[in-house]
Amino acid sequence: MAVHSTPESPLPVGEVSRLIGGWIDRLGAVWVEGQITQLSRRPGAGVVFLTLRDPSHDVSVSVTCYRQVFDAVADVVGEGARVVVQAKPEWYAPRGQLSLRAAEIKPVGVGELLARLEQLKKALAREGLFAPERKKSLPFLPQLIGLVCGRASAAERDVLENARHRWPAVRFEVRNVPVQGVHAVPQVTQAVKELDAMDDVDVIVVARGGGSVEDLLPFSDEQLVRAVAACRTPVVSAIGHEPDNPLLDHVADLRASTPTDAAKKVVPDVGEEYERVRQLRDRARRCVAAYVDREERGLAHALARPSIQDPHRMIDERADQVTALLERGRRSLGHQLDRARSELTHTHARVVALSPAATLKRGYAVLQRADGHAVRDPGEVEPGETLRARVSEGDFSVRVDA
Repeated sequence: MAVHSTPESPLPVGEVSRLIGGWIDRLGAVWVEGQITQLSRRPGAGVVFLTLRDPSHDVSVSVTCYRQVFDAVADVVGEGARVVVQAKPEWYAPRGQLSLRAAEIKPVGVGELLARLEQLKKALAREGLFAPERKKSLPFLPQLIGLVCGRASAAERDVLENARHRWPAVRFEVRNVPVQGVHAVPQVTQAVKELDAMDDVDVIVVARGGGSVEDLLPFSDEQLVRAVAACRTPVVSAIGHEPDNPLLDHVADLRASTPTDAAKKVVPDVGEEYERVRQLRDRARRCVAAYVDREERGLAHALARPSIQDPHRMIDERADQVTALLERGRRSLGHQLDRARSELTHTHARVVALSPAATLKRGYAVLQRADGHAVRDPGEVEPGETLRARVSEGDFSVRVDA
């Protein structure tokens, strides 16, 4: 429960420390897992002092135990070992310090660690962190490579020397961090995040020269795996190890078997690229030469055609054909005109012979009434009616007698 206090009636430090101790006493014994970072076994002392640290977070706590408790596991436990401790939290009121009083210490075996890693691997896989579609492709020629490795390590030397041998102009942004132990996870994670935040870093390589299963545990830490999964920059895992591989290999965009292999996969070889350019240039030259030769042969074949060698020949041949067709057309038209003229003459003669004027010339006359109608029947006229008689050379009036 909260303790009531005011600026006018504050609690003494001793009272606050006593209350904290009371709250901590209520917690009881707990099982705690961590990594031993400091171990103090003074000769003749009945108490052993430990510092237990969380490998994934920057948190540590002091642990004390009786010598007989630690002697039970002294042969298999040392600094850097992972242990599970049954301890009761204690509060040392005079100094305001929290510590754990260990009643039992159990080392975490390799088999148990691998089983936990397998469970974590399955859980992260279900989240899709290892899915192939999430992996990003590496740039063909990175201008700046981020490298996370141990200080003055063989992994750093292998990556730098092999990369610069392959492409001398390549540049590196190196982050030297612990690659094993309790400080490895937070510092490697921080280094990856810093390099990912740099816009000019094209790819990040996390390198280590192999080691035991315990040494490689930081590269299977969930915090580091999630940090790599969240990177926008392609990440290459170059942890030299056989046969086990940390979870970093699964979440990284590319896995290299060794730091040397990472340098070969990240940076192209200038000699190989020069040879490839030379081959492509020779191929292009051959293609262009073959194209020019083919076009020259086609041009020569076209120039060898009669129409190209003597272009007027076709015109002359067509001119003769046009002249012949013209003469033929004229003859045909003349024949048609002569035939039409003959038919017209015959028709004209028939029309003239059958015309009323020709009949009148033969002595016939046409009688017309005053309205101009021709008289065809004697019954059409009346006695005394005046008619008009039309003959070949003119006309005159006649009167009808009774």
